[in-house]
Amino acid sequence: MSRSALSYLPNNHLKFGIFHAPFHPVAENPTLALERDLELLQHLDVLGYDEAWIGEHHSGGYEIIACPEMFIAAAAERTKHIRLGTGVVSLPYHHPFTLAGRITLLDHLTRGRVMFGVGPGALVGDAYRMGIDPENQRRMMNESLDALVALLDGQSVTMKTDWFELKDARLQLGPFQRPRTEMAVACARSPSGALAAGRHGLGMLSIGGTNDEALAAHANNWRMCEEAAAENGKTVHRENWRLVTLMHIAETREQARANVEFGLEKFAKYFREIATFPIVPAGIDNPFEYLTENKMALIGTPDDAIEYIETLLEGSGGFGSLMQLAHNWADWGQTKRSYELIARYVFPHFQGSNLLRDTSYDYSHRNRDVFVGRAADAVQSEIDRYKDRKSGGAE
Repeated sequence: MSRSALSYLPNNHLKFGIFHAPFHPVAENPTLALERDLELLQHLDVLGYDEAWIGEHHSGGYEIIACPEMFIAAAAERTKHIRLGTGVVSLPYHHPFTLAGRITLLDHLTRGRVMFGVGPGALVGDAYRMGIDPENQRRMMNESLDALVALLDGQSVTMKTDWFELKDARLQLGPFQRPRTEMAVACARSPSGALAAGRHGLGMLSIGGTNDEALAAHANNWRMCEEAAAENGKTVHRENWRLVTLMHIAETREQARANVEFGLEKFAKYFREIATFPIVPAGIDNPFEYLTENKMALIGTPDDAIEYIETLLEGSGGFGSLMQLAHNWADWGQTKRSYELIARYVFPHFQGSNLLRDTSYDYSHRNRDVFVGRAADAVQSEIDRYKDRKSGGAE
C-alpha cells in the first residue's frame, strides 16, 4: 500500500461491504432473484466481507425488497459473521415507535449484527404512492430521527408532528448493542443527511457517485457532519463513514468488460427511465465508457481496483468502509467471482493482512543461502556420523 493511501485509512484498516438495493430486471423470476440475494450474502460471509446494507423500495419493479428488516432476519439465519444493515429504512414511511421496536428486536435476534441505516426515501414514486410530498421528506426524516434516537436510548418521548404522534412512548426492550444499536444516515449531494448524522453523532453512508466532483461533495459533507457534531456536543469518526461505489472485477480487463455486457445496459435503462437520480443519464449510448471514464465505476482487474480505491481515499480524505453497489451487471457465476477476487487480492492490500507474511518471506529469501548451507551441513553431519558408526562396528 502506498504511504499516501495509508494516511487516509482510519486505524490503517479499510472495511468492505455491499449496498444492496437490489437491482433485478423485470423479466426474471422474482422469487429466484430474492433467493440469489440471500445466497450472495452467504457467499460474502464466507469470503470475509464485513457488512451488507439492504434497501427498502416499494415501486418501479426493479428494487424488490420492500422490508429490509425481514430480509435481514432471513439472512442472519444463513450467515455467521457479516453485519447486516438497513440500507436504508425510509423514515417518512414508518411510525418511529413501531420502527424502533422492530430494529431493537432485530438487534437481539442477530446478537448485535444489525445496523440501522436511515434516510428520507430515494424513489419519488414510493413517496407519491403514499401521498407524501417529496419536499417534506427530509424534514420528516429529521423529525423521525429525533424521536428514534431518543427511543433507542431508552428515553420516554412525547412528540407531535403533522404526521406522527408519541405520548409517553418508551420501548419495552433495550438494545442488544451498547450503548445503542449502530446507526448511520444516508447522504448524497444534499447536506441534510450529513447534518443529521452530525447532530446525533451517527455514522454516514455516502451515495451519489465517485467522480471528482462527487468526491469533493462527499468530503464537504463529512466536514459539515463533523461541524454539526461539534455544535451539538457529539463526536463522529471516519471509521463510521461508508462510501458507496461501483465495481466489477475479473482476471483481465477484457474479461471484466465482456462480463458486464450481460446486464449493464439493463441497469442503465432502469436509471434512465425509473430511478430518481440517474447514475447513467439519458442520451448516453455507451454506459461502460461513461461510467469508467468519469470514474463512476471500476471495471477491470484486482490491481485496477486497488489503484481506484486509493484515488477514492485520497479524493474523499479517507473513510472507514468501501461499499460496492450490488448491481448484477454480470451473470451469477461471474458476479460471485468478482467478489471473490476482491476478497482474495484487494482486501489484503488495505487491511495489512500479509504484512507479517511478506516480512517472513523477505527475511527467508535474504537468508536463503545461510539456511540452505546450514541444512546441507546438518545433512552431511548425519551422513558422516552414520559412516563413523559403521566403520567403528566393522573394526
